[in-house]
Amino acid sequence: MCHPQHPSVDILGIPIHRVDFTATLAQIASWITNTQAFSSVCHQICTVNPEFLVDAHRNPEFAAVLHRADLRVADGVGILWAARLLGSRLPERVTGSDGIYRICEQAASAGWRIYFLGAGPGIAERAASALQRQYRHLQVAGTYSGSPNDRDWPEISHRLRQARPDLIFVAFGHPRQDYWISRHRHELPAAVSIGVGGAFDFVAGIAVRAPEWVQRMGLEWLHRLLHQPWRWRRMAKLPIFVLLVLKQRISRGMIRQDR
Repeated sequence: MCHPQHPSVDILGIPIHRVDFTATLAQIASWITNTQAFSSVCHQICTVNPEFLVDAHRNPEFAAVLHRADLRVADGVGILWAARLLGSRLPERVTGSDGIYRICEQAASAGWRIYFLGAGPGIAERAASALQRQYRHLQVAGTYSGSPNDRDWPEISHRLRQARPDLIFVAFGHPRQDYWISRHRHELPAAVSIGVGGAFDFVAGIAVRAPEWVQRMGLEWLHRLLHQPWRWRRMAKLPIFVLLVLKQRISRGMIRQDR
C-alpha cells in the first residue's frame, strides 16, 4: 500500500498528516487521476478527532484501521491543540463537514463522480441535491442509505459497481464508517473513500452547524452537545484525551531529560 509522503505528527501513537485543505484536495486529485490510468485499491481518508484517538488508544483493532488509512487529517481543534502541546503544528482543521463542500466544488470543476452512501433514509439524496444546486456541474454517481451491516454489502457493492464513482462519501458514523471502508477498500470501485460522519445531515438541513464564530473559538463540540444531548457519552472522552496527551508530553520530556 502506497502512503502519501506527507510529514506527520504523532499523537497518542497515531500519525496525523500535516496537511491543509489544499494539500488534501491535491492528494485526492492525484489518486483519482492515477486510478483512472492504473487500477488501484481504494484510498481511505480518516478525519481524526480526539474521540478517534481515545478509541484507538483503548482498541488496538481501531488503531490498526487508522494506521492502514492512506491519509489521516486533523478534524477538531483538540487535535491542533495536542500537536502544539507536543511541540509541532498542524496547519488547519480538515473536517468532513467542511470538506464535503470543498471536495464537491473541485469535483464539479474536475468532472469527478461522487457517490453519497449512508445516513438516514432519504438524507443522502437530499444532501446530494443540495450540493448539486450549489455546484451545478457536480456529477452525482448515486445515493443510497444502506448500512455497514454485512447483510447490506451485496446490495451496496452492486450499486457501486453500476455507479462507477471516483469518490465515495460514507456517512455511517464513527467508528462504523472507518471499519467499513477499511474492510471493503479492496472491493470498492472508487479511487477514494472518506468517512464524513454527520455531514449529510448538515448539508440536508437536518442538523444545524455551530456559527462560524463558535467554530473559530473551538466550541463547536459544545454547540453540538447542546443541540444533541445524546452525544454526552462521546463528549466525555474529551477530558480523557487531554489527560492522555499531557501524559505523552510528560513522557517525551522525561525521555529528553534521560538523554
